[in-house]
Amino acid sequence: MTQASHNSRPLPPSPGFSTIRFEKRGTLAWITLNRPRQLNAYNVAMRDDLFGALSAVHDDPEVRAMVLSGAGPAFSTGGDVSEFGTAPSPTVARWVRFRRDVWGRLRALGGLEMVLLCDIAIAASDAKFCLPETGLGMIPGVAGTQTAARRLGPGRALDLCITGRWIDAKEALAIGLVAEVVPGATLMRAAGALARGLCRLPRERVAMAKLAVWDGLELPLGEALAMERRLARRLDNLSRAAISVPKRAPRGGPGGNEAP
Repeated sequence: MTQASHNSRPLPPSPGFSTIRFEKRGTLAWITLNRPRQLNAYNVAMRDDLFGALSAVHDDPEVRAMVLSGAGPAFSTGGDVSEFGTAPSPTVARWVRFRRDVWGRLRALGGLEMVLLCDIAIAASDAKFCLPETGLGMIPGVAGTQTAARRLGPGRALDLCITGRWIDAKEALAIGLVAEVVPGATLMRAAGALARGLCRLPRERVAMAKLAVWDGLELPLGEALAMERRLARRLDNLSRAAISVPKRAPRGGPGGNEAP
């Protein structure tokens, strides 16, 4: 869970969505979890809304970056126990959450799990985080055990997964969970500025860097290094091809006037 703001009123809804707000501002997409009175707990309706919004982002070639945030005092408390907690077993609860391929769109389903799988996370200075499932008789079973280990290392992951303890924004920054900590009043401004900066970066370079890091985590080191070299060559070839394309002079000569 991450602190976002202190207003618990829901934002005006976006057409077609009941639990999130989806906006596109030029090349930047904004998705806001919009159940602030429930601390943006992830329920079945939010699962379906996120699937729709993330699919739209995935399929839109104009979108260069996306900001995922939470309305109200929390980013998300994770699964809504009023729904998933009434399932016959934790296994059934996880099955319900996985029935839509939100994992394939964002690669995460819970509150902290979403943070773990974002490329870059920014936290308000009063934010707090935890993986509380062990206190509920479960384990972080919607990718928390795997994403935490890959992002933070096995030692940090075991600490958070076993103890279920809360950590503050300062510790989250120290262990690499977030990249930056800012005052709560400037959180959305800082996220927007970072995202707009990402939008201005060359698309191919960003894509290659993300492939190298995320896909490399799934490979042995030797194979990951070989993939890194292939991606570097591919990017170099793309750059050379762009340079070698001659610029066409306007018809009619340097003045640009076309012949009749």
